[in-house]
Amino acid sequence: MLSSRRLQNIARPRQVAMYLSKILTTKSLPEIGRKFSGRDHTTVLHAVRKVQETCAADQEFANDVDILRRSLEN
Repeated sequence: MLSSRRLQNIARPRQVAMYLSKILTTKSLPEIGRKFSGRDHTTVLHAVRKVQETCAADQEFANDVDILRRSLEN
């Protein structure tokens, strides 16, 4: 998650983690970015938007994200 690599098998889980960090906490985008190896707040914003778009287009992905969200809320 903290890697600087941009391969999809690394970037997608990191984007989901940033998305979940944003929706499940009160942390700001810059605060979340700092926790992910000092990423910029715009990177976090991009991740949140990308996950939202992918959830809207891919029901299986949306279900997976929802399962993760519910497991973290409990």
